[in-house]
This record gives sequence, structure tokens and C-alpha cells, in this order.
Amino acid sequence: MWVLYAFCSALFAGLTAVLAKIGIKDINSHLATALRTIVVVVFAWLIVLIVGSGETISTIDGHSWLFLILSGLATGASWICYFRALQLGNVNQVTPIDKSSTVLTMLLAFILLGEPLSSNMVLGIILILGGTYLMIERQSGEDATPKNKNWLFWAVLSAIFASLTAIWGKIGITGVESNLGTAIRTMVVLLLAWAIVFAQGTQKEICRIDKKSWLFLLLSGVATGCSWLFYYRALQEGPASIVAPIDKLSILFTVGFSYLLLREKLNKKALLGLIILTAGTLLLLWKF
Repeated sequence: MWVLYAFCSALFAGLTAVLAKIGIKDINSHLATALRTIVVVVFAWLIVLIVGSGETISTIDGHSWLFLILSGLATGASWICYFRALQLGNVNQVTPIDKSSTVLTMLLAFILLGEPLSSNMVLGIILILGGTYLMIERQSGEDATPKNKNWLFWAVLSAIFASLTAIWGKIGITGVESNLGTAIRTMVVLLLAWAIVFAQGTQKEICRIDKKSWLFLLLSGVATGCSWLFYYRALQEGPASIVAPIDKLSILFTVGFSYLLLREKLNKKALLGLIILTAGTLLLLWKF
């Protein structure tokens, strides 16, 4: 079942990126992240109440608490960088960079978690990197390329923190009910996000957010909550080196949704990169 959970996570994660892109168009990216996180927190704790796992919070040991908090901090940092990159760049360019965190996650899983490394995984990593490069490389005369190049810096940081999120989350959620673990991590993200907002003084901009932005921030928060619940359930039951790549297949859904809702199209080189990246990801599942 963990494979199914991972694919469900990918579906909702793909929808999240596009909904968030629309929602943060004219909003400070850190403020948008903080507002979305409120929705995720409410959603996550509602699930905890429904399944009744809140009663087990007293049984969580110090080791799990530490890594759940670290995972939450990494998630918050990844979100902040990711949505800043989305604000500066195109969805179809930012997302491949963020999804390349798959490779780093796998390497860390092999090194820190002792998960096995096979020849098909090595080939899969090479294909993922090659596909990512093709998707972000600009073609001559491409009008959709953002003028602000800072999006690349923020996207790379997002990928690094996303990798740490998966590894620390895998360690922290061991022995903890997955929905409860997700809710605890989300609280950490919420505190981090709002600390940055108040440090920058951007909370004053809330009154200037229009109804359309509020709607899409709400929808993206719900989509994120669904993605997280499925992702950490899959991570609890399956290997991080496989769950993370499946989750990153959300790029397929992101590209599809970005075309339908944002009219962002892939050029031929980027399409080839997407095919190669997807093939590399599916290759990781070969032995399963």
C-alpha cells in the first residue's frame, strides 16, 4: 500500500504547486507560505482527531521528537525557498529543480539509513539529473524564461531542504502514528513561517490580499495537507530511497495542471527532459 500512498502524495503535490503559483502572484512569498500553513495545520489536526491518534502523543520518545522537529524546520525552509522561486520563475522550470532533491534524498538514504543501492538506482539517478538539466536549460528565443535569475538559487535551496525533510522525517516518524507525526511537523513549520513573517513585518499585507488569492491559498493548503498525509504514511511503511522518487513524479501532474490553469507550455527540449526524468524515476521501482 505504501506505493499507492506515494502516488497519491504525488498527485496532490503536483496540484499544490500550480494552485500556490496562482495564489502568491501578488503576495509576499513568505506571507503566503505562513497563511497556507495555517490551512495545513488545521487539516492535519482534524485528521488526527478523526483517527484518534492524539492520545498517543505522550508515548513519543525524545529521539522521535528531535527528528520530527528537525524535519519540520527543514520543511519550512524548503517551502520558503520553493515559493520564493515560484514567485520569481516559471512553474515548469522551478519544479524540476525542486524535484531533483530526489537524487540527494537517495544518496542520504544510502549513507545515513543504510538502504541498499542497486545498479538500476544508479542509472535512474543519472537519468533524473539529465532530465532535470534539459527541463531548466533555456532555448534561444524562449519568451517564457524569467528575467530574474534568482529563482534558480531559491529552487536549489528548496531541493536541499526537501531532501533533509525526507531523511529526518523517516527517522522521526518511526514508531509514531503517521497522521500525528505529520501534524506535529506542521506545527513546527507554522511557527517558523510566522516567525519570518513578523521578522520582516509583512503581516501588514494581509489586508491587501484579494478574494481570488485567498481562494487559491486555501486550496493549495488543502492539497498540501493531503499530499503530506499520504507521503508520511508511505515513508513510514516504505524505503525513503523509493518513496521520495515516487512523490517527485508530481512533476507530471504539475506540468499538466500548469498547462490547463496557467497555459505554461513545455518546449521540445523540456518535454524530452520530462520523459527522461520520468523514466529514471520509474526505473528506481524496477525491483519492486
